[in-house]
Amino acid sequence: MAHNILLIGGHGKVSQLLTPLLLARSWNVTSMIRSADQKATIEKLGQGQPGKLSVLVSSVEDVKDEGDAQKILDQVKPDWVVWSAGAGGRGGAPRTKAIDQDAAVAFTKASIHAPSIKKFLTVSYTASRRNRAPWWTDADWEGAQKVNNEVLPHYYKAKIAADEVLTVLAKERFDEEAKKGVPENERFAGISLRPGTLTDEPAGKVATGKISNRGKISRATVAESIVAVLATEGARGWIDIVDGEEDVEAAVKRIIKEGIDDVEGEDFEGQKERVSKL
Repeated sequence: MAHNILLIGGHGKVSQLLTPLLLARSWNVTSMIRSADQKATIEKLGQGQPGKLSVLVSSVEDVKDEGDAQKILDQVKPDWVVWSAGAGGRGGAPRTKAIDQDAAVAFTKASIHAPSIKKFLTVSYTASRRNRAPWWTDADWEGAQKVNNEVLPHYYKAKIAADEVLTVLAKERFDEEAKKGVPENERFAGISLRPGTLTDEPAGKVATGKISNRGKISRATVAESIVAVLATEGARGWIDIVDGEEDVEAAVKRIIKEGIDDVEGEDFEGQKERVSKL
């Protein structure tokens, strides 16, 4: 089936690796970029591919609320949305909040509230959580605390807020569709793909599931993982992923079969309360 994908943050490093992989599946991609100066770079990614590539010049910084995001969704008409945008540490705390939290939350809410959109995948990071994962070592937890509280505090606050909105609202929609008798494989999938420290190494194999948060993973592998997750029926929830020894597609199928969701250990009621205030 030919899917129509809105890729938000299309000029990012992961997105530029991802775009040809999506198009190679005969999926159609609208790559959303912030500047017309980036358009030629993106258009080259679609050459010789079976899927159709469109470029939308529209800055995520202009998306202030769900209504703004909805206008873009109405224009593009995707059935899947991938969020791979980010402030990248530029512009200080205000810009990080504007992009990594406010715009991300706006697109998340608008996508989940659109019946025609069936999947929303956001690229987060392994340490984006409030509680210690039950399988983490002391060193894992200490490393996460250092990153979140000392190294990237503004980014952490923004990403965890967006992750929680996706978690809570995706579950609500999934449960509503279940009550209506929608088959499980046709219900909404909210996915937080959570890579370790990013590198520019070639694509390789992975470790996923209940893993350490201190691993690395190449951007190329992240791109391949996004495709595998989107293509695999039943993939949803939080998926931590780093370099490892398992084939990407096999790893994704395994965690689905085993029912692993790395959100385990988080306080869902607390998430609901915080999301209600956003």
